[in-house]
Amino acid sequence: MTNPNTDFDTPWKDVLEIYFEDFVSFFFPQAHLAANRNPFATVVMAHLQALETRQNRKKRKEAKLALTKRLYEQGYQREDIINLFKFIDWLMSLPAELEQEFQQELNQYEEEKRMPYITSVERMGMEKGMIQKARESVIDALEIRFENVPSELVDEISQVKDTSLLKNLHRQAITLDSISDFQDYLNQLIKPE
Repeated sequence: MTNPNTDFDTPWKDVLEIYFEDFVSFFFPQAHLAANRNPFATVVMAHLQALETRQNRKKRKEAKLALTKRLYEQGYQREDIINLFKFIDWLMSLPAELEQEFQQELNQYEEEKRMPYITSVERMGMEKGMIQKARESVIDALEIRFENVPSELVDEISQVKDTSLLKNLHRQAITLDSISDFQDYLNQLIKPE
């Protein structure tokens, strides 16, 4: 039997054993999530990274690449990787130039690891689908707020191919006071140089 007067570290060991995971998750959420194999941890990490890199697109590209590589390294099934990637790709949209860099770096990684779970054809299809969904979201927001959306405006929105620009337009569709304000904003963004 241990003498309670000389057993100083057992209470600390007990506390660590009971509360260590809670401690790490509270004070070091990124590290806690990174150690977790649950797909939801990846979703939360993507959200946190999207918030953290909102103002720095270069950092966002790096974070998106790290999260995508993590999908492979966690050993998820092909279908899970594709679905999680779709979410990450939607949440962490990049300007066209950085998206192209991301694609090149991801292709290189896939070739090195021999893991092309997301083929370039699938990726292009997903991108087209995401662009179409983003366009529809902008138009839907305008229709909900202002009811009648001129067909010329719908045509202009349908020409936009940049997901980050469409995301921005969606925000403006929700916040601007009138359809003409939205039209002016769109014209400023896409006016020919």
